[in-house]
Amino acid sequence: MRAFRLPIILAALATVAPAAAQSRNDLDYMAYGQPSAYGQSYTENYGPPAADSGGAIAALRRALSTSAPASTQPQAYSPPPALAPSPQAYDAYAAAPMPSARYDAAYRLDAGDKLRVVVFGQEGLTNTYAIDAGGSITLPLIGSVPARGRTTAELASAITAKLRNGYIREPSVAVEIESYRPFFILGEVAAPGQYPYVPNMTVESAVAIAGGFSPRARRDTVTLTHTGGGGTSRYSVPLGTSVSPGDTVMVGERWF
Repeated sequence: MRAFRLPIILAALATVAPAAAQSRNDLDYMAYGQPSAYGQSYTENYGPPAADSGGAIAALRRALSTSAPASTQPQAYSPPPALAPSPQAYDAYAAAPMPSARYDAAYRLDAGDKLRVVVFGQEGLTNTYAIDAGGSITLPLIGSVPARGRTTAELASAITAKLRNGYIREPSVAVEIESYRPFFILGEVAAPGQYPYVPNMTVESAVAIAGGFSPRARRDTVTLTHTGGGGTSRYSVPLGTSVSPGDTVMVGERWF
């Protein structure tokens, strides 16, 4: 009985082994494009395999050894070049005139104006001086110098002449306005009174500084009183009229 079973088992094993090899070859071919080197079917059909070809291990090695295309390689970051300003930009900035807070050079000084008097090389004389109620400023050495009605250039010449008269051989003097005398606004505004003058001021900006019109104010024209070299004058002017230091703005009351 045993002798009868042994040939049957050997025949079954011989049948299963080629089927397993064939199945393994078929799977390897579908996955990697060529059959593995298992069994004799590969050698009979395709010849001897090349070195390191076929099978999962060989496919993995080929995948790892293949370099990525140049377009997908990571590139090192390089910051863009700094934009340096051109020399022309600096030249244009240097040549541009600086805004000046000074009033017109023809402005006539009067009481309440504060002046910066600079005597070059003489720190004891260089200082800020206010024009007093009499229209003069008082400096060391030379005493009182009339300033009312003069321009800053005329006052500088007068100071130079006094210093040259027995005090400084060749004095160099400059005078500029540090702050202007105040203006006045009265009548139908929220807060009438005296306020510091601001260069390029108009009647409208003066009203704004005083808190705006009152509910009864006339808003089309105001009365402007100006004192100059020719005396005191009074005008009925619109809101866009310029205001000078020392002027008085009167806002009237409307009738209806």
